[in-house]
Amino acid sequence: MIKWIALLTMVFDHMRLVWPGAEDLFVLGRLSFPLFCLAIAINVARTQPGELFTRSNGRYLALMVLFAAISEVPYRMISSSGTFNVLFTLILGLMVAWGVHHRNWSSLLMAAIALGFASVFADPLMYGFYGVLVPAALVLAIKRPEFFAMVPVVLCVLANSRTGLFSQAIHLEPAALAALILAALAPLLGLIVLWSRMPFRVPPVTQWSYWFYPGHLAALLGIRSLM
Repeated sequence: MIKWIALLTMVFDHMRLVWPGAEDLFVLGRLSFPLFCLAIAINVARTQPGELFTRSNGRYLALMVLFAAISEVPYRMISSSGTFNVLFTLILGLMVAWGVHHRNWSSLLMAAIALGFASVFADPLMYGFYGVLVPAALVLAIKRPEFFAMVPVVLCVLANSRTGLFSQAIHLEPAALAALILAALAPLLGLIVLWSRMPFRVPPVTQWSYWFYPGHLAALLGIRSLM
């Protein structure tokens, strides 16, 4: 369910790149990134601490790197933001989350390298340095919610600070206020979904979702070229 909501809100958010009149969908899109980070955190938290170099983890990282590279072409063609596509932020976030979860020398070194890259390339990274910290914060929130549940809330707000939302919110612009509130609530809503029992069966989101990211960007690009 978390992955489905993340995918749908991502599509709604990107629809404004094709239809300028749908600009308010930006607000709904503030759910997407925190929920993708939560999906990563859940996968990390489910693994055995100390077992970093597994075939599963290697495949996970390799697929993310591959599709980050594939997605960069349609992303650059449809977006004028000047940032890398979001998968690069999620890759670095995954590496930091591994460090927090496994806490051995190899994972901590990997996390330090990721944080170094996030610091140097904070400007072109979507959601910047704070965005890279969100998956790790959610790993901690999953393990010890009584201590860490509010950490991803703060980070998700800070990760949206570069978009001008703060200055707009100070002037009480409704869309900016709604976007920041939704960004803050997103990790908590995701954790509630995680710990809730669904009253119906939710179809799994499998590896087709890797293709969905560049695919939906290419589809939106095609639609825009026809308009």
